[in-house]
Amino acid sequence: MPAWGIALEPWQQEIAAAHPWEFVRGLIHSDGCRIINWTTRLVAGQRKRYEYPRYFFTNVSGDVRPLCTDTLDKPGVEWTHCTRRGNPYDISVARRASVALMDAHVGPKY
Repeated sequence: MPAWGIALEPWQQEIAAAHPWEFVRGLIHSDGCRIINWTTRLVAGQRKRYEYPRYFFTNVSGDVRPLCTDTLDKPGVEWTHCTRRGNPYDISVARRASVALMDAHVGPKY
């Protein structure tokens, strides 16, 4: 890794590994959000609107995003990259079970 890259020091890695939800909470509260997303579907010939909660984490640093996704992987949170103008800056958590985990451990942003 180049000297200018962002990385956790060994003592920080130990803390993040011991407290993954607190680490994820800090990342979401600093560079993320919880929103209500929506979509429409055609049901029996009628267009219906569906809403569902979703978490986003946005960071342009290719060093920071893996810190988030690697930590989300540990408790089994399913996430995806959302590409914006060809850049994978956004990490999305939208599956119901994963959003429930995030709700239980991350909570509202103040």
